[in-house]
Amino acid sequence: MRILIVEDEKDLAYVLSETLKLEGYNIDIANDGEYGLDCALTGVYDLIILDVMLPKINGFDVLKQLRTANIHSAVLMLTARSQIEDKVEGLDSGADDYLTKPFITKEFLARVRALCRRRSNEYVSDRPQFGDIILDTPHHELHCGDKRIMLSKKEYDLIELLILNKGKVIGKDVMITKIWGYETDVEYNSIEVYISFLRKKMKALNSAVSIQTSRGVGYFLAEDKNG
Repeated sequence: MRILIVEDEKDLAYVLSETLKLEGYNIDIANDGEYGLDCALTGVYDLIILDVMLPKINGFDVLKQLRTANIHSAVLMLTARSQIEDKVEGLDSGADDYLTKPFITKEFLARVRALCRRRSNEYVSDRPQFGDIILDTPHHELHCGDKRIMLSKKEYDLIELLILNKGKVIGKDVMITKIWGYETDVEYNSIEVYISFLRKKMKALNSAVSIQTSRGVGYFLAEDKNG
């Protein structure tokens, strides 16, 4: 799970980031609403922890722009403002939950886990499928009929991203951010290498599914129904 923290209190953002990293989450931080919006609009985050009182663009406006842009990441609003009207505005703007500062770390983590579970249950199963290929999540294997093949961590992450977004072209920038992290120095040729590995493994499985290239944009899955 990849989480974006949009919080202008740098000490608090750092503490939350380190706390969540210990729980196994991948974390990025933005310290103002404008940068936070730019990050969130990539659509790569499963959860966004969003403060209300932010420089440049406030949290309510960030959230409204995200929902207008059809970004469906779960959003936990984090704020010192406790008035009922503020909570109602946040929830009406598209927030999934609302937590008032100061808060207890255990409650914060419980809210995060609940939102991540809800997010996972929306579109992830233990066996995501497209066409004749099935991704065996517990064993990191790709199945086709009675054949199966092991996947490396990056191969698994890439094919999972493509299966969960079937029918969509996934840009190379999105792939890099989602799999390697927002501040990585990984280049496009790394994606091309892993895509090549996956194509060879899918060919070995005799799958009718292939990874297609949208030139200059990214990759998508396609099924040869006549194959």
